[in-house]
Amino acid sequence: MKIFLGCIHIIVSLVMICIVLLQQRKQGGFGGVFGGGTQAADSGQWQRFTPLTKITIALAAVFMVTSFLIVYIQ
Repeated sequence: MKIFLGCIHIIVSLVMICIVLLQQRKQGGFGGVFGGGTQAADSGQWQRFTPLTKITIALAAVFMVTSFLIVYIQ
């Protein structure tokens, strides 16, 4: 089980690196990281994400889950 989770973890991390490198830069600087002045309660925020951003979020979640599972199993 540890070997399987380790392989999944490595594959997810490599795919996440590739997806992040494929994304285009935003010109907002660090302002975009913290919301860029928009309201966080905006209901249409998820629809404004690009498909690459949505994939990155999903891969980050899978990466965190596999990290916790690997630590829990050991």
